[in-house]
Amino acid sequence: MSHSERMSPVDTTWLRMDRPANPMMIVAVWMLEGPVALKKLEDQIAAGLMSYRRYRQKVEFTPGGVYWRVDSSFDLAHHVKRARLPGRGGKRALERFVSDLASQPLDPNHPLWTVHIVEKYEGGAAVVFRMHHAIADGIALMGVTMALVDGPEHKSRRAAPPDGDEGWLQTLMAPVVAAINAGTEASTSTLRSALDLARHPLRAAGLLRDGAGVAGELGYLLFMSSDSATRFKGKPNGAKRVAWCEPLKLPEVKAVSRVLGCSINDMLLSCVAGSLRRYLAEAGDKTEGVEVRALVPINLREPRDVQLGNRFGIIAVELPVGIEHPLERLMMVRQRTLALKCSYEPAVTLGLFAALGYLPKVVQDQLFNLLLSRATAVMTNVPGPTEPLTVAGSVLRQSLFWVPQTGDVGMGVSIFSYAGKVQFGLITDTALTPDPEAIVSRFAEEFEQYLYYVLLDPPEAPSLSVQRERAGVSG
Repeated sequence: MSHSERMSPVDTTWLRMDRPANPMMIVAVWMLEGPVALKKLEDQIAAGLMSYRRYRQKVEFTPGGVYWRVDSSFDLAHHVKRARLPGRGGKRALERFVSDLASQPLDPNHPLWTVHIVEKYEGGAAVVFRMHHAIADGIALMGVTMALVDGPEHKSRRAAPPDGDEGWLQTLMAPVVAAINAGTEASTSTLRSALDLARHPLRAAGLLRDGAGVAGELGYLLFMSSDSATRFKGKPNGAKRVAWCEPLKLPEVKAVSRVLGCSINDMLLSCVAGSLRRYLAEAGDKTEGVEVRALVPINLREPRDVQLGNRFGIIAVELPVGIEHPLERLMMVRQRTLALKCSYEPAVTLGLFAALGYLPKVVQDQLFNLLLSRATAVMTNVPGPTEPLTVAGSVLRQSLFWVPQTGDVGMGVSIFSYAGKVQFGLITDTALTPDPEAIVSRFAEEFEQYLYYVLLDPPEAPSLSVQRERAGVSG
């Protein structure tokens, strides 16, 4: 008898976001130091993934809803494959290989994932993962990672996936309360709406149909004005390009952030904004006053919750790309992130995703197209293991991933911390940004400017703490 599970409303929403030019795939790459025992590596990854029944299940649409159902013709060889890069290989060849995979949708007739093991990459091997967002979000996939690496202490951290709708609704409330208890400031009305959406997604769906009640709480997301018209916005063609840079040293980022009186996240966001600005300026585009809005997922899980599925809300962050001076730009980023802590509750958007899972797809598309037309990028920051991991006896020296986009959004920015380093990854659509390496190569240079100010403290550039004090910003 085949095991089946009804797909949660939130995961259904993400499943239905697939677009021809934007498949909803999370793409990740591991780079392993040599020597690599390829058969052992292949077997270990397969065994780890097969310990989750989700990786044997395909999606089945029925009149009564969407289900995860065991694929009776499941063939591991369809999902785990080996590959070799052309010519002498190297970073550029791997980027092209990953770009091609990121451009190809997953086969809906099979479980929605693949793994490609790239042999003889820089003396070791690379592993390219593709998984549909409906399977899990980034934090949950970190739990999956722990099932694939060496060591029983890692494997014990893996949690079994939930067993259906009822369990999902029960576990939803805990992250909402945990987020609030952790210090998220929310108005009474916002909290009431978030809890109501979480407890009663069917009622929330009715409110959305009527256009009453929820609109006030979600107005900022659904009815905000568009960000600046730049070459990053337009109609994607579906051909993806990925790029990454050498990672930054996390202790250095922490030290510089501490001296400048900002968070690490503020620092990294300002580096992204500066890189986008330089790219536009070098292309001869106007940069003064340019604002680039990024949709940023916010984790709503409890610390030990690594179950599969999606448990996050979304906030909209406006990057001050038009500000040239690094410290002024950092101050503006800091002000905006502080303000976001006192605005709407990300749990409300998690409830929205649940409600949309019950609505007709045409209604979901209309609401999300409205939201996505006002943004340029999706950006995520996922914390990874603090110590180096090994896989099949080989050291995992570098790990990175790329977030999917949907609608007409043509850029995804990923920030991932691992083993004392911070890794930037960028994925773009060639119709809008054909050369993401020209942006990602600037990230380290932008950070070095902040390091310069900390080391030299030039008198013409007052410290961020002084600027914050003048602007009346605390925190």
